[in-house]
Amino acid sequence: MTTNEQSFREYQAIEQALKSYIASAKTGDASGYAEDWYEHARVVGSLDGQFYNINREEVMKFAEQLGGSPDVESRISFIEYQGEAAVARLDSLNWGGIRYTDFFILSKAEGTWKVSGKVFDAHDRR
Repeated sequence: MTTNEQSFREYQAIEQALKSYIASAKTGDASGYAEDWYEHARVVGSLDGQFYNINREEVMKFAEQLGGSPDVESRISFIEYQGEAAVARLDSLNWGGIRYTDFFILSKAEGTWKVSGKVFDAHDRR
């Protein structure tokens, strides 16, 4: 595989690690986080003035309580990686009536990219 092909495949693999998160926005099913997120993963951010600093299990519960938003739109704005470290930005519109900007930190271990942490901003409700 050429260097260009390898680089392209890495971006695809990083996108794949975010698929369960994107799907949970539509369905309310966060069970895929168990495979795509490290157990140690943390999420930090603010929603409606309340600060959150929660672990993977709490994030899964929160996503499931929020429920699915079939009309949510999500797009990965950028991905950058170097070696086995990566960062990705995901913008979502209308997840439970809210626009979110998420910054994910990912790490590759044993050939697989997984989410190690996330910082988010829940935009003001208008």
